[in-house]
Amino acid sequence: MTSQTTQLPPRPTTHLVRQGWTLTLVCTATFMLLLDVTVVSVALEPIRASFGASLSGLQWVVDAYTLPLAGLLLTTATLGDRLGRRRIFLTGMALFTAGSLLCAIATSSIMLDLVRAVQGAGGAMLLGTAIPMIGAAFTEPKARAAAIGIFGATLAAATAIGPLVGGILVDGLGWRWIFLINVPIGTIALVLGVRLLSESRASRPRRADWPGTAALTGALLALLFALIRGTALGWGSPLIVTLFVTSAVLLAAFIAREVTAAEPMVDLHLFARPSFAAVSLSGLMIGTTITAATSYLGIYMINTMGYTPLETGVRVLPLTIASFIASPITARLVDVVPPAVTIGGSMALVAIGMALCAGLDGASTWTALMPGFIVAGLGIGVGSASLSQAALGAVETDRAGMATGIVNTMRQLGTAAGVAILGVVFTNRATAAMTSGLAEAGMTPDGVSKLSDAVGSGLGARVAQAVPGPLREAVTHAATGATATAMNHVFLYGAVGAAATAVIAAALIRRERAEAR
Repeated sequence: MTSQTTQLPPRPTTHLVRQGWTLTLVCTATFMLLLDVTVVSVALEPIRASFGASLSGLQWVVDAYTLPLAGLLLTTATLGDRLGRRRIFLTGMALFTAGSLLCAIATSSIMLDLVRAVQGAGGAMLLGTAIPMIGAAFTEPKARAAAIGIFGATLAAATAIGPLVGGILVDGLGWRWIFLINVPIGTIALVLGVRLLSESRASRPRRADWPGTAALTGALLALLFALIRGTALGWGSPLIVTLFVTSAVLLAAFIAREVTAAEPMVDLHLFARPSFAAVSLSGLMIGTTITAATSYLGIYMINTMGYTPLETGVRVLPLTIASFIASPITARLVDVVPPAVTIGGSMALVAIGMALCAGLDGASTWTALMPGFIVAGLGIGVGSASLSQAALGAVETDRAGMATGIVNTMRQLGTAAGVAILGVVFTNRATAAMTSGLAEAGMTPDGVSKLSDAVGSGLGARVAQAVPGPLREAVTHAATGATATAMNHVFLYGAVGAAATAVIAAALIRRERAEAR
């Protein structure tokens, strides 16, 4: 995909009106599709209650959406360059809206996971055409930079506000409304898009790389399935080992394809540029760390701290507000502040924030998380507002579309992988801590094992409801401490990953700038 476009004759609207509607509809679509990554964080427990789903089933509620969103994004962007971005955008809006309706009427966790994949495919079409449509509508560099800044702020807002919106809808109307609310918004956006959006295509469109898409998506699917089911089936079991090997083989095939293809989906040579590698790594790790952690945070606050979904969303507001504050400020400063500061600094803030959250114990209330929420929220805001601009600055103009598409893909890949990886951390630590906590409770080994497995699946202090009265207090105490321990490890793993990324990103960007002098 290139940023050089053939702009077809606009419909009878003024240039400024057309620009305004393009930005509004693109940001609305982006807000909806990214909101659906984090909005489910406070709905996972009600979904479990409706369908009797396991923790792995809940993980797929997130990953079944983010996997096609990541795997198809670059391909849909290429199709937009060739077939028309407006056409692909409107098709994506229709698919996303239909998928949302199907999610709202799902009758089982398996059906929900499958139609979440439909939603994700529609989301890939929307996100894949977002930046190219903005670039085609805003041809003047200063106006384009401002529009992309607004787009970046939308990324931050959608990621941060998800738990609050989810809490309001789940408590007020039920979990199905986190999907159903997309239907009227998507329908209105679709009608307005048909009437008001102008078509554009790349002047030299590339062909869609279907073999590369299949190899990448297959590799990710095998890897995520292995990570999500590895604890239950055993890491050395034939199925899990086969899945890891399959993932490695398909990933190698993807790399070989991209290196040899005449028109690759991903130009791997871009990663040889230190600044672009830094931006891509940061996008990946924002998803892997703080975004993925919100899924387990929602389960913890509902099942162990005892808050309702709405109360949980309200208590995550410090994260949301901090992101709202940081994002527009960063968007205005991104042209004057070096990317080593904005990109490296955003990951440092995420690392510090997650480390501050990692001091929980069985007696902790939500206020123990507030300092970390504020600092991590600032990191989300700074990162979301600066990643797209930094990606554009790291490549030539004719590679701008591919660059931003790769960064957005990396962010969704990070979320998918993070949910799976942090799920392993949460399950293992919660199970081990619960087993240790019940050592002196006088229970049978089978009873301890069942309760530990239940806590490891995210049920938290709710497991005590099924325990006879004399043991209930001891089980509640052990479960509360075990889930707090598990969340501490989730936050610490995230903090270490974000801190390492901050150091690496800043070093890479500074090295490239030093070499350029």
